[in-house]
Amino acid sequence: MALMRAVQSVVPGGTDTLELREIEVPVPGAGEILLNVQAVGVNYPDLLIIEDKYQYRPERPFSPGAEVSGIVAALGDGVEEPVIGTRVIAMSGWGGMSEKIILPAEKCFAIPDEMPMDEAAAFLMTYGTSWHALRDRAQLKAGETLLVLGAAGGVGLAAVELGAAIGAKVIAAASSEEKLAAAREAGAAETLLYPAGVLDKNTQRAFSRKIRELAGNPGANVIYDPVGGSYAEPALRAIARGGRYLIIGFPAGIPSLPFNLPLLKECDVRGVFWGSHIEHDPEGHARAVSELLALYREGRIRPRIHSRLPLEQGAEAIDMLSTRGVMGKVVVTI
Repeated sequence: MALMRAVQSVVPGGTDTLELREIEVPVPGAGEILLNVQAVGVNYPDLLIIEDKYQYRPERPFSPGAEVSGIVAALGDGVEEPVIGTRVIAMSGWGGMSEKIILPAEKCFAIPDEMPMDEAAAFLMTYGTSWHALRDRAQLKAGETLLVLGAAGGVGLAAVELGAAIGAKVIAAASSEEKLAAAREAGAAETLLYPAGVLDKNTQRAFSRKIRELAGNPGANVIYDPVGGSYAEPALRAIARGGRYLIIGFPAGIPSLPFNLPLLKECDVRGVFWGSHIEHDPEGHARAVSELLALYREGRIRPRIHSRLPLEQGAEAIDMLSTRGVMGKVVVTI
């Protein structure tokens, strides 16, 4: 019996409950491939899923890790592509922090030869989420103003890059000068420093006023919010009439927004659930991946890797996301 190593969640809890175990190598079934995992992108949902706080609750034991890059090692019945030896990326949902993983063949996308495996593993979730948010949900247009909160995180930096690629004026907001420097490198035209932690009412008013100053009239056309908490309401107050407020996530807490603001602004508050989009529109997802890989080949987008850690430190890699100090992506290499 062939064995492989995997970081596994055995009981609900924090990263201290994760275990590095030896388990049996799986065998691909019909329509599936076996992937030799080379790298795993670490994302905030990995922290939630091991605590049973995510939308999905896989049966335990399971490995966290929702996006992987690797080399196709074996094919199940009926699979002709991708052929063995192909370098691919895929969204797995979970299971990525293991030396091998079974995936549906249709969920795997071949990557360019020039794309390193660590960048490949840091590519799909951040750029896929932000592309779906800006293009599909917000219909962002060239010349519009885009405000990105949490602009130095994985999805935030991707939104800055993609907004600039679309031709929008990007205002990047983050909690340190170092983070703002990273956002400027990614294409932000303006940057806005906000304090970390919970904002009091006076700080919220100052934050909203600064957004309006940078955005000018009529305000920010699109607001990309992967932060939530006390940052949401002051950002919404600075939105343009007819603007689109994108809810990406809320590591700072789920905000309570006054409904009079969308009424007065005639603006939209739009949810962004990329995982559901993939499930309900796989053809649209495939087109988006092709478009994003084209932007990568053109040099217009490129993942920023904050840290690379080995599989043995998978728990530590996930734990890094709880500090909100990460700029770009954390990747586990195998």
